Amino acid sequence: MRIRNAEVLIGRSFCRADVAFDQVITAVEPQAGAGGDCYVLPGLVDIHTHGAVGLDFSDGDREGLKTLAGWYAAQGTTACLPTLMTLPEGEVAAAVEALALWPGEGARCLGVHLEGPFLSPRRRGAQPAAYLRRPDLALLRRVDRGGLVRRITLACEVEGAMELLRQIAGRYVVSIGHSEADYDTAMAAFQGGAGLVTHLYNAMPPLHHREPGLIGAAADSGAYAELICDGFHVHPAAVRAAFRLFGERLVLVSDSLRCAGLGDGTYTLAGQQVTVAGGRAVLADGTLAGSAISLLEGVRRAVGFGIPLAHAAYAASTAPALAMGAGDTGAVAVGRRADLLVLDQSLEIVQVYVGGRPAPPVSG
Repeated sequence: MRIRNAEVLIGRSFCRADVAFDQVITAVEPQAGAGGDCYVLPGLVDIHTHGAVGLDFSDGDREGLKTLAGWYAAQGTTACLPTLMTLPEGEVAAAVEALALWPGEGARCLGVHLEGPFLSPRRRGAQPAAYLRRPDLALLRRVDRGGLVRRITLACEVEGAMELLRQIAGRYVVSIGHSEADYDTAMAAFQGGAGLVTHLYNAMPPLHHREPGLIGAAADSGAYAELICDGFHVHPAAVRAAFRLFGERLVLVSDSLRCAGLGDGTYTLAGQQVTVAGGRAVLADGTLAGSAISLLEGVRRAVGFGIPLAHAAYAASTAPALAMGAGDTGAVAVGRRADLLVLDQSLEIVQVYVGGRPAPPVSG
């Protein structure tokens, strides 16, 4: 296969080139001039998503995985990290076991992200308070019997968190989030092996000039930071500030719920009612509860907020792949998997390739 005369994302800039590939990329051949016929990006990598089209990974619905894998691929996401809510231990374990049966077609599963239960009660957001737990290695091992869990969100200031971090650093990608941590505590966590921040700005203290907190520590430490770019979770000015502050370490995520791809209405999340109106998903008390968008839509909205397309696309493909150590994808480079997203000049999908195979379109 060959894509000719395209604007190809190389790093954080575009280069006019032809791209040849089979299952992997075999050549990237720069061409003279400018103004290619389409954009070629690495397939998007969503490392924080709860579900879409009426399905939630926390449900443990094995039959729904084929639908989800197909939907993500059709929306330009060629790899994802299914994210599980804070729930009873048995339900989390069952959901992890179900995800071990991820289908061979559509978007790839990079593992599982546990967004809890080791979180701050004061910064729990939409995570149910009843199921929060003190950090516990034995509990984690019971949930992750098959070794599918790749990432854990942890509030580093809660009792036992730093001990757990020492025990699991290097085995899991540890992300600090849903946290009240001050600057010094957060810095100690990053120095101890944490490397990521869960949804920057949300479920954490704001950046203050005398109390920089988790945000300031993440910026100083060299950690990656997630950002939800749906226009509801983070103001456009704060989106622009995050890109300036974190640069290549900024990671766009969807944090999508089962409402993604379906529109306004009433849904559920971990036993709680979620109402979506005008694209904004909230619990009954008004708490924001994830997003209703795909990751590609987040890229489009970032561009609408003034972020260069090359920077937004990098943040949704290369940066998350690097943050998760998924070195076989996330870049248009010789030898990488042919996970590719082709867009027209209006940022609409022309074609998606997963491992060199065209992903069929689906509705939604």
